[in-house]
Amino acid sequence: METAEIARRFLSYFEDNGHAVVPSASLVAEDPTLLLVNAGMVPFKPYFLGQRIPKWDRATSVQKCVRTVDIDEVGKTSRHASFFQMLGNFSFGDYFKERAIPLAWDLLTRPADEGGFGLPAERLWVTVYHDDDEAADIWADSVGVAPDRIQRFGMEENYWSMGVPGPCGPCSEIFWDRGPAFGEEGGPLADEDRYIELWNLVFMQFERGPGGVKKDYPILGELPKKNIDTGMGLERLAGVLQGVDNIYETDTLGRILHRAAVLTGTRYGDHHTSDVGLRVIADHMRTATMLVSDGVQPSNEKRGYVLRRILRRSVRNLRLLSGEDRNYLHDLTETSINAMADIYPELRTKADAIHNVIDTEEKNFADTLRSGTTLFNRAAERTKSTGGSVVSGADAFQLHDTYGFPIDLTLEMAAEQGLSVDADAFAELMQRQRDAAKADARAKKQGNADLSTYSALVDNAGATEFLGYSESEAEARVLGIISGGESVPAAREGDKVELVLDRTPFYAESGGQLADHGTIEVPGQGVVDIADVQRPVPGLSAHRGTVRSGVITLDDTVRAVIDIDRRASVSRAHSATHLIHSALRNLLGTGTGQAGSENQPGRLRFDFTANRQLGNADLAQVEEEVNAVLANDIEVRDFQTTLDEALSMGALAMFGEKYGDRVRVVEMSDYSRELCGGTHVNATGQLGLVKVLGESSIGSGVRRVEAAVGIDALRRVSRESLLVSQLSEQLKAPREELPERIDGLVGRLRSAEKEIERLRAEQVLASAPRLVAEARELGDTLLVAHHAPDGTTGDDARRLALDVRGRIPSDRPVVVAVAAVPKDRPVVVVATNEPARQRGLRAGDLVGVAARALGGGGGGKPDVAQGGGTDAGAVDAALRAVTEAVAQ
Repeated sequence: METAEIARRFLSYFEDNGHAVVPSASLVAEDPTLLLVNAGMVPFKPYFLGQRIPKWDRATSVQKCVRTVDIDEVGKTSRHASFFQMLGNFSFGDYFKERAIPLAWDLLTRPADEGGFGLPAERLWVTVYHDDDEAADIWADSVGVAPDRIQRFGMEENYWSMGVPGPCGPCSEIFWDRGPAFGEEGGPLADEDRYIELWNLVFMQFERGPGGVKKDYPILGELPKKNIDTGMGLERLAGVLQGVDNIYETDTLGRILHRAAVLTGTRYGDHHTSDVGLRVIADHMRTATMLVSDGVQPSNEKRGYVLRRILRRSVRNLRLLSGEDRNYLHDLTETSINAMADIYPELRTKADAIHNVIDTEEKNFADTLRSGTTLFNRAAERTKSTGGSVVSGADAFQLHDTYGFPIDLTLEMAAEQGLSVDADAFAELMQRQRDAAKADARAKKQGNADLSTYSALVDNAGATEFLGYSESEAEARVLGIISGGESVPAAREGDKVELVLDRTPFYAESGGQLADHGTIEVPGQGVVDIADVQRPVPGLSAHRGTVRSGVITLDDTVRAVIDIDRRASVSRAHSATHLIHSALRNLLGTGTGQAGSENQPGRLRFDFTANRQLGNADLAQVEEEVNAVLANDIEVRDFQTTLDEALSMGALAMFGEKYGDRVRVVEMSDYSRELCGGTHVNATGQLGLVKVLGESSIGSGVRRVEAAVGIDALRRVSRESLLVSQLSEQLKAPREELPERIDGLVGRLRSAEKEIERLRAEQVLASAPRLVAEARELGDTLLVAHHAPDGTTGDDARRLALDVRGRIPSDRPVVVAVAAVPKDRPVVVVATNEPARQRGLRAGDLVGVAARALGGGGGGKPDVAQGGGTDAGAVDAALRAVTEAVAQ
């Protein structure tokens, strides 16, 4: 039975038994405490915690999951995988053990031709929590499982909680007997390698207090409503039903694995090392495809780093297996899409965008891999040459931070050479970097209130009705006031507050469009100036501002008024963003997708996926095309329809965004058609003018265009025209001749600078004979310690030191130290001859003495070395330190 059919049967069975079929949530978790969705119950967590009221009493889903803690183990065993799918059925205060247990058993054992999975009952075993007699009795009496096939486990194995105070309860698990070839007889208690867990039924019936994660916490009492949460691994069930020993031989992963084997010229099963590599590739390519399809972009932080890490591990394993430096990921991405599209058909519609992200990351990593491998080998050689076995944390951090080389690859490569890495030092350097960075933007968006505060408002009073598409002011009622992270009954002058209204004309920041500003007023009583509006939980708008005067209390009737000029300016920017998106797709192809945007008054930025830089001619083409649409004054129309209908019309969806069954479409004739909840102009002519300001790279395969719109664009053009006029007047040249005239000036200036540098170098070197004559005798050693004139470069200081050393007869020990201050950064160069080195006077040691006096460091070979620091006023002290070291 194919994996897609298993998923279909599971959902169909529970739908027939009164469950609502809930589509898989995005891998990008709404829960701010999670990097990615890592369990099937995560999307339902707010319902189990009582933060939201569920829409259904019963639900079922096939949920996409990524578990990052398993990444290092992937490939080493045939069971670990970073991406997996959980089949689950859930009850929210509806049925409990008496219904959940028979449903699970019936589906597993029902014949395949009757819609079940057809597993023989005699090969299934059951475990329960050690004192859960209720579950044991249901298994024995209602289902008919023999008592000797029901085994009891303790709290660590068969008791569930979220690891924190909240819901908890006993579990009951169903195990599959793989047969005598895999271990001892006697059920899960005897051998959990032979008996593998298929399905875990969690009975949430108690509330736990603080304590350990798995055990050692008090049970405070029963929950007012008992819930069911079950989970069965789709891949593991597929392995059983398809008669294979492990998940990598199932139809989905196996398809990717065998394609990787063909591409690398290997065969699965021939060798342990190559088998590990093929498993890594198969798992990681499927995971990467699913992450990118949910909008994750490669980066050096959080979930973006998870994606980057697994893609780079895939590339390295492919090249190690094949011995060839070529591109593989496009082919394997296509295989992954085809393997998974029967369950997730949206993969085919997103294929171009997925390919673009992954292809670009592979291309960029090829350069990183070459340079990083070379630099790592040097670090490894240094470590071995000193008799060490640990690559320094500083070397690992430099590889990661400066050259983009992933730490996990550094660890793997070190292990291959019999070395380890100072992981603690690396982690400390990484933490310092994080501490110096800006605070996470999420804190700004969520404010300081507990999310449950907002959720309670939605549950009790319903969602905030948005009127802003047609209204700029409205009468509303105050449903909630939040101050200092807590709900309060009133707010007074000077208080910073968040107001929740039953209806509002204010647009909450979303989809790249900044929030409206304005006022909320209780006539004759108080006024609040609103400077931001956010949606901390779906359906609720939190108006953030400061009470300007008077007092605002719960249940007040208020007048909410937006800043119309600001709204109009932001709307122009948003409409211009849609036009630029279409123009870029026309220029670069349909594989170009939106990766983010920001629409602020009179200005926009648009991030998009692309594998090349846009030149000036490209930007001019985009700008001209967009302004031609403005000149045609095309009507901007919006309407609501179903998601499927919108996509069939060719409407573009924001990559990775979550949409409901009903969506809003914004179209500008056939030129632009997108799913969008933002505000827009009525016709393109209202934009006036769009001026592209520039283009830049903001990450691997992601570029950014910035533009001014409307009066801001006109002001920009006016300023540039004035600047050109001033240049034309100063250079006495017509406008059209300015580029050539400026090129000529720049060329002459560069020639003059080179001539000045040449003369300065000659002047510096001209002092060599004098320095030789002034050499100081310290015993039988000759020392030259020279403070070069300001402006002397480090290269000139080095040339002077070598020239002076070469002019002194080599039968005596000679040490030459030259210090200079180029661009306020002091540098010192030390050169020694062979007799000096035989005496133990090594340039690297001496330059270290000088550099420490300068507040820095340095090193080099025994014959010549260079260092520097930050204290330009300590140059003479650095030379004295060298003198003292030579004298000693």
